[in-house]
Amino acid sequence: MTVSTAIARLNAADPDFARHLDHLLSWESVSDEAVNQRVLDIIKAVRERGDDALVEFTQRFDGLQADSIQDLILDRQRLELALTRITDTQRAALEKAAQRVRLYHERQKQDSWQYTEADGTVLGQKVTPLDRAGLYVPGGKASYPSSVLMNAIPAKVAGVGEVVMVVPTPRGEVNELVLAAACIAGVDRVFTVGGAQAVAALAYGTASVPKVDKIVGPGNIYVATAKRHVFGQVGIDMIAGPSEILVVCDGQTDPDWIAMDLFSQAEHDEDAQAILVSPDAAFLDRVAASIDKLLPTMERADIIEKSVNGRGALIQVRDMQQAIEVANRIAPEHLELSVADPQAWLPHIRHAGAIFMGRHTSEALGDYCAGPNHVLPTSGTARFSSPLGVYDFQKRSSIIFCSEQGASELGQTASVLARGESLTAHARSAEYRILTTQKGN
Repeated sequence: MTVSTAIARLNAADPDFARHLDHLLSWESVSDEAVNQRVLDIIKAVRERGDDALVEFTQRFDGLQADSIQDLILDRQRLELALTRITDTQRAALEKAAQRVRLYHERQKQDSWQYTEADGTVLGQKVTPLDRAGLYVPGGKASYPSSVLMNAIPAKVAGVGEVVMVVPTPRGEVNELVLAAACIAGVDRVFTVGGAQAVAALAYGTASVPKVDKIVGPGNIYVATAKRHVFGQVGIDMIAGPSEILVVCDGQTDPDWIAMDLFSQAEHDEDAQAILVSPDAAFLDRVAASIDKLLPTMERADIIEKSVNGRGALIQVRDMQQAIEVANRIAPEHLELSVADPQAWLPHIRHAGAIFMGRHTSEALGDYCAGPNHVLPTSGTARFSSPLGVYDFQKRSSIIFCSEQGASELGQTASVLARGESLTAHARSAEYRILTTQKGN
């Protein structure tokens, strides 16, 4: 197999650098009209025909022969069976990863709180888990047991009553690692359906698939489009774009390490993005040489080649300060600070989904077992959004209790503001509670 790279080289000193960077980062996640209409038709069919539509679409799209919805349901015993079918090494790795993910996310759990003011007024916040969450897991070749752990465990830590997983099994291809991960993570029910039809079933419910409060998990363009359409009916985690990695390096890390870190995201798909930023031009040359040397050794060389050539870049900057400025401009999903003193630069990082500190901390560790969630904002959305976490499966309700004195005091303020907005009923509702002695003041 012949593979070669022509990764882009950019220099922040060039006058048109900003334009070239914008072009490099641009990615359109919108569906074309044909995909959009097909998704709308699928959602409509599932809403109208429920389980029958799920069976029909599964037969058509996944090549799976199913006589009824019962053929598409996996019970808890089937998940436990998967644990016995994987190797002891695989089970140990899943269990260790699950333990670390659980311990990390337990620190995120928010509790209810209240405080009492001098006049007896009580204010606070009640934190409540969602009743039911839906987890979409890709099937077939793109099977990721790690995603099961990262999506299901935070929901369970939050206290979600039921986690329902949907995973397609094209042509009957079942991934035992995925089912084993579901067992370890505490998934309650599994349906072997996928695509837009699975999203529709979770959003609206069928006779067999329960309606959920939130849908999380990655999927293809049909899944992403369906999630867009059902948002509002249910919550969703995010509309994820291609995977990204940005490595900021001072030039002192082994160039082979950096090349492989770039590959670790480029191998996801052709649209994935891998970028290296460094003030050391000679180091960029060494990494480019490592890329050419190591690429032919990769199983997914063709995918990596397309990703690196199409959306990758080696960017030279003036110094480390400018490297951080470029990193904040990109707002990457994964940011590696492969430098001598990453802690010194951490306060300057404002936009990143996850930050990997130091030369020995490869992004791959975060994907599987470090503990923090690997479901991260992409396409620059780290400017305003965060990794998936326990807080995504919890709701917050405000608590307001007014004592007689407190209602009287607040009523005077509310009355003034309500009448200023010409909302007389609001004002009078508050004024009824003003104590007589204060009304005369």
